[in-house]
Amino acid sequence: MIDSIITKVEYIMIKFLFVAIASFASASAWAHGMSAEDQARILNAGYLEYIRLGATHMLSGYDHLLFLFGVMFFLTRFGEIIKFITAFTVGHSITLVFATLFGITANYYLIDAVIALTVCYKAFDNLGGFQKHLQMKSPNLTWMVFAFGLIHGFGLSTRLQQLPLGHDGLVLKILSFNVGVELGQIVALSIMLALLMVWRKNPSFGRFSKASNVAIMLTGGLLLLMQLHGFQHTQYPDDFPLNRDDHQHVHEDMEDNKAPLSNYPRNLELGAPSADPQPEEPEVHRHEGGEPHAH
Repeated sequence: MIDSIITKVEYIMIKFLFVAIASFASASAWAHGMSAEDQARILNAGYLEYIRLGATHMLSGYDHLLFLFGVMFFLTRFGEIIKFITAFTVGHSITLVFATLFGITANYYLIDAVIALTVCYKAFDNLGGFQKHLQMKSPNLTWMVFAFGLIHGFGLSTRLQQLPLGHDGLVLKILSFNVGVELGQIVALSIMLALLMVWRKNPSFGRFSKASNVAIMLTGGLLLLMQLHGFQHTQYPDDFPLNRDDHQHVHEDMEDNKAPLSNYPRNLELGAPSADPQPEEPEVHRHEGGEPHAH
C-alpha cells in the first residue's frame, strides 16, 4: 500500500516538472499578468476581492512557485523551512507594498526575466554548482532568499500596478492583495512539502533529485529567454517581422474570419450565393497616419 502511494507521488512529481515546462512554453506564461476579467472585476472590488486576487495570482505565478519548490527541495527540518520562507515572505512583502504605494515600476518582462534567473540560481545551488564549478561556498542562503524575495515582490507589484487602484483605501487594497499572496503561498507550500516528504522516503528521490534540479534550471532558462524576447518586443517593436501596421492587419483578418459567412461566396449584385463571385476592388486606406495601401 505504501509503495503504491510512493509510486503515485513519484509520478506526480515528474508530471509536475513537465507541466511546469509546458506552462512556461505557452504564451500566457511569458508574464503571468492579470486577465481582462480580473481587471474588470477589480474596478469596484472590496478588500476580500483583493485577497482572492492575490491568492489566485500567486498560485498562477509559475516562476514564483518554481523558485519556492527549489528552496524547499532539500529542506527537511521544520525550523529551516520556517526561516527561509519567512525571509522570502518579508522580502517580497516589502517591495510589493512600498513599490506599489510609491508607484515604482519597471518593464515587467525585464523583472520576470530576473525572477527566472533566481530559479536558475536556486537549481544551480541545489546541484552544488558553487562547490563543483566555482570552487567556493554557496552564498548565505537566508540572505539570498531574502534578496530574491525583494525581486519577486517587485514583480508582483508591477502586476498590481496595472490595475486601476485609485486613491481611496489604497494602502488597505495593497495589504489585502499581499495577504492573498501569503495565503496562496501557504497553500502551494503545503502541497509541495507534503509531496516532498513522501517522495524523500523512496530511494528514487536520490536518483532523480539531480535530474529534477537540472529540469528546474532548464525551465528557468527557457523562461528567461521568453521574458527577454517579450522585453525586445516592447522596446524594439519595429525590429520584428510583424510591425504595428502588419499586426493590425492580422487582427482585422482574424475578426473577418470569425463571421459565420466570411468564407461563403456571394453574388455581389444579387446578394445570393454564387459559385463564381465577382472580385472586389481593393479599398485604399491607411493606419495611424501610415502610407496609403490596399489589401
